[in-house]
Amino acid sequence: MEQAIRIGALISGGGTNLQAIIDACEAGKIDGRVVFVGSDKDGVKGLERARKHGIPTFVVDYGEIIRRYRRDPRSMETPEDFDLDECLARQNLFPPTSDPEKVKAFFVTRAVAEKALLEKIAPFGIDLLVLAGFMRNLTPYFIDRFNTDPDNPRIMNIHPALLPSFPGVDGYGDTWRYGCKVGGCTVHFIDYGEDSGPIIGQRAFVIEEGDCLDTVKQKGLQQEWRLYPECIQLFARKRLKTVKLTHTLDDGRIYQRTVVKVLEEG
Repeated sequence: MEQAIRIGALISGGGTNLQAIIDACEAGKIDGRVVFVGSDKDGVKGLERARKHGIPTFVVDYGEIIRRYRRDPRSMETPEDFDLDECLARQNLFPPTSDPEKVKAFFVTRAVAEKALLEKIAPFGIDLLVLAGFMRNLTPYFIDRFNTDPDNPRIMNIHPALLPSFPGVDGYGDTWRYGCKVGGCTVHFIDYGEDSGPIIGQRAFVIEEGDCLDTVKQKGLQQEWRLYPECIQLFARKRLKTVKLTHTLDDGRIYQRTVVKVLEEG
């Protein structure tokens, strides 16, 4: 039997995916255990869920950091190892036409928050960080300090749509409003963009004529609660490998992409 991995989780709300992960760990469906749950705001139900299972919790208040910056940007001290230009060069969250002041405000406040996250996380010595409804994009500042081996990513996210379609905060809503006949959810490793990292697993469901947004969301959640633990178990069993693939298109253009291969058991 593989040694149990140590899992950290970040949330922003009710934590239903967190509960599915905790339950799967306790049932032996994941060879691991959740050793902390962090949130970007206090008082959310997901923190209560963690405490009921005796899991340590912490909060890094993103909102307060952002408000402090807005009151007086000059008073905010960024981490000593934060380089704004380096972060801007690596990120894929904002297009070049974005307002430079807004972009600067985003990355400066995120660096302060992410430094606090890294300090909170470090004592737990985790193998995998799962984002379970964490409504904040992580930046290159955090990713590069947590993913110390670029070829072996260890930050996982679940998204409520069949990526690469409908990235962003309202995947099920976007799917339903577009008139799709099939919806789904995706688990992926994160990269420097929004919901753009290499895909680990997906589950789909039929959107029927009588479905409304609420029923679409409920169908999706039922699939999420199965998919996320399955993908975490693949990681725990060392069955996930990222590889870089290159394709030459008919017009001669080169397309490169990092993908996840699921290895055979054994």
